Parts: sequence; structure tokens; C-alpha cells
Amino acid sequence: MRPATGTQGQQGAPELKAEGAKFVTGSLMRHVVVMALSGTLALTFTFLIDFLALWWISRLKDERLIAAVGIGGTIQFTIMSISIGLMIACVAMVSRALGMGNRERARHIATASLLLTVAVQGGLTLLVHVFRRPILVLSGAEGDVLDLADHFLAVSLPSMPLIAVGILTSGILRAVGDAWRSMLVTILAGVVAAVLDPLLIVWAEGGITGAAISILLARGVMAAAGLWYAIRKHRMLAAPDLSEARMLAAPYFAIALPAIATQLSPPFGSWAMTRAIAEHGDSAIAGLGVVGRLTVLAFGGIFALSGAIGGIIGQNHGAGRPDRVAEAFRAALIYAFVYTLVAWAVMAALTGPVIASFGLSTAGADVLRAFTHVAAGSFVFTGVLFVANATFNNLGRPLWSTVANWTRDAVLLWPLAVMMGRAFGAEGVIWAQAAANVVAGIGAGWIAARFIAALARTRPVAPAAKRPDSTDEAASDIPFG
Repeated sequence: MRPATGTQGQQGAPELKAEGAKFVTGSLMRHVVVMALSGTLALTFTFLIDFLALWWISRLKDERLIAAVGIGGTIQFTIMSISIGLMIACVAMVSRALGMGNRERARHIATASLLLTVAVQGGLTLLVHVFRRPILVLSGAEGDVLDLADHFLAVSLPSMPLIAVGILTSGILRAVGDAWRSMLVTILAGVVAAVLDPLLIVWAEGGITGAAISILLARGVMAAAGLWYAIRKHRMLAAPDLSEARMLAAPYFAIALPAIATQLSPPFGSWAMTRAIAEHGDSAIAGLGVVGRLTVLAFGGIFALSGAIGGIIGQNHGAGRPDRVAEAFRAALIYAFVYTLVAWAVMAALTGPVIASFGLSTAGADVLRAFTHVAAGSFVFTGVLFVANATFNNLGRPLWSTVANWTRDAVLLWPLAVMMGRAFGAEGVIWAQAAANVVAGIGAGWIAARFIAALARTRPVAPAAKRPDSTDEAASDIPFG
């Protein structure tokens, strides 16, 4: 193991700023803004791949194609959410090890996480590929839309393990504080998609097949770039060791399984909305497909918050700084508020051009307008929810993230979408999402704030020259095997 930097005191305790733990000093607002904005760009370019495919498909002027790619994308988003859950566990453990000054431990955790992620994603992708048609039927697809979505998934599903590698390596780069390269991993993939989509979908007349091939190639670039930077620049991946992966599997999945359950909640909410809105026809489904892509594109800064601040909270928690954990929590809430207001204003102003660009008919346009004019504002509370989730995950309480998300998407959103959809039409489904966001965000934020306050009372701030080491019992609530 490489030693922590700096001199050691009489007790042998190294300095607070351990090697690789860049978040334990300096302005926390600056750390939050830098990591959140870089995470925003990274996640935005991840979702830009799907958004561009849908937009170029819309150039073909066939709402059946838009609906098919929209439903297929919802299913892939579910698989991608599992990758994000695995990444969250990796970032929590890696950043905690870095905060403790144990870089070699962090490196082996990152490697084991990669092996376990590929195994999980490979098996899940195969399972979904085999049963994709029944899954599409359960999602409300029928007729031509069912056949088109089935073909789209058949070609694009093999890319899911690739995007899992890209997401995980991007998270590793964020855990060590390399915001630029973490962002660059997904930017490169987005650039590839921007070039290939018009060529394969329109120019080569590939249509929905061209869209799926473009997605496959872009995600391959994302995986390659992430591995290159994690290995060549930071040496954060060691030689693969299956025995070590098996040894770390229990502590890793102790965090990953609740995180996965948490990340599966938004796709379930999307599925519930799709089912509720399917009663209102293909045009309404197409409108929801555009809303889904616009949501992840415009609110990338909100969706990126959990991963972006996870390393900040994890490092400071590992370094015994509950005061900085609380400050990071407050800074992230301020960021979420400002970001949402700006994104909401921009989307409301661009509603007309977006409707025209995608060629949405009346029902689809009404769905989009209900989101950009009303429901988008509720993402302030989605931001609060995601900041709370990052707090839960990195303070060793990941089950609270699961409870918070499923409360929003199953307990609140699902019945509200059905009832409000029948009462107010397709727009009511969008308003139901807004109501669920508000209630769940307020509840999760309040609980997270109480956990942070309790942490400050029970764990005194580490002296300036000291921090807990890897044997400190007080710092062991996140397991490391």
C-alpha cells in the first residue's frame, strides 16, 4: 500500500488530506458545483445518445417509430439504472477508502466492482433479450409499435454491458476527483452518436436499425474511454482477480443491492406512467417518449447529483468531518434549486420549437406542454430527493434511499398516474409525477438532515492533524470486507 502523504503525529496518525482525498479540504460549494456540473455534462451526454436517436427517428415523420424507440428506451433505462446502482456502491466504497488514505484498497475495490458489474449486467441483458417481447407487451406496446420496439431492442440490447462499464469507470474517476475526464468519457460517446445518427438513420436509410447500431457503437466508445482513463491516467484498476472479487462481493452488494433497488424505482415510475398514458393512444405515448428524453437531457444536473456529491460526502465522512458533510448537503440543495429554475425557464420558452421539431400531434403536444409548463418545476424536490439519497448511501444507510424512491414511484406515483390520467386525460399523468416529486422530496430531505445532525452529535470533528484510519471502529459503518 502506498503511504498517505504528509508527516505523521506521535500516534502515527497521518494528515487529514490523504493521497487522492481532494474533497476533505477547500470550498465545498466549489467542489459541489464543479463535480455536479461535470457530472451533469457527463450524464447529459450519456442520455444524449438516446435523445439524438429519437430526434433523428422523428425526422422520418412516423409517430409509430417514435413510440417504439420511446418504449424500448424505457426498458433500457431500467437496465441502465442497475448500472447506476452498482456505480453508487463503487463510489461510496472507493471514496471512503481514499478518505482514509488507503489508495491501494480503493484500487482493488474499483477492480472488483468492475468485474461484478460486468457479470450482473451481462446476465441481466441476456435475460431481457430472451423475454423482450413479453416485457414490451406488459409495457403497453402493441401492433406495429410492438414489432418495431422488439427489433430495436434485439439490436441495441448488447450495448448494455458496455454502458455499464462506461458508467462505472466514470464514477471511479469522480471518486478520485477527476471531474474533467469523468465528463470526457461520456462526451466522446455523445459526439460519436451525433455523427453516426444522421448517417445511419437518415442518409443510409437505416431507420430504427440505424438508431440501434449508432447506440451500440457510441456506448462501446464510452466503455473504452472510461477504461483508458481509469487505467492509464489514475491506475485505479488492478489486474483482475476473481478470488478478490468474490471476497468483496458481500460488502459491495450490501451497498449495491439497496442502491439498485433505489435506482429501479424511477424506471418503475416511467413504466407506470407509460401504462397509464397508453390508454390515450400512440400520439400520447410519443409525447411521453419525448418528455422522457427531454427530462434526462434538461435535468441531467439533478440526476447527476447523487453520483456527483457521493464522493464528496464519502471522503469527508471517511476523514471524520461531519461538519463538512453537513456543509456539502446544504451546498447541493442550493445547487439543485438554482439549476431547476434555470432549466424550467429554458424548457418553457422552447416548448413550441420542441413540439414542431418532433412533429408531435395534438395529444403528444399537450403531454409535452403539461411537463414543460407545470411539472418541470417539481424537479426542485427531485433534486432534494437525490441529495438525500447520496447522503443515505454514503453514511451507510442505503436502505433509506430505497424507501424514499419507492415511496415516490410506487406508493405515490403509480396510483396517482392511474387516477389523474382517467380524471384529466394524458396531461393528468404528468401532473401526477409532479405531485409525487414534491411529497417524496420533502420527506427524504427532512430525514437526511436529521441523520446528518445526529452524525455531528455522535462523532466529533477530527483534529486538523488527524483523521480516522482504516481500523477506526467509528468509521466502519460502511463495510469493506
